[in-house]
Amino acid sequence: MGINNTQTAYSFGQLGSLYLADTNEATPPAGKVFVAITILEDAKFQGLTADNDTAGSGLEYIGTSASYSSNGGDAIPNTVSFQAGLTVYGRWTSVNLADGKVIAYIGD
Repeated sequence: MGINNTQTAYSFGQLGSLYLADTNEATPPAGKVFVAITILEDAKFQGLTADNDTAGSGLEYIGTSASYSSNGGDAIPNTVSFQAGLTVYGRWTSVNLADGKVIAYIGD
């Protein structure tokens, strides 16, 4: 018998999702973030805004901004193509596609 932990569920995208197939910027509802992005059709990101250092945690996530990482990580250029079938996990406050189709999952 398993334990039902809603906090864990909310951290893994159980608060909904968005299908993105255009180049408009998408943002999650207020107080939420995108916690996973599944690539449906090869995709490039024009903007991927990481939710870094949440509540002073020191955690960092990939993004397209050159200043996103204090630990030496590189920004993702909009020329990098992510292949269909890949799921990337992290915390993002906005997603803006340059090309492709994705599902962005919402969590806490």
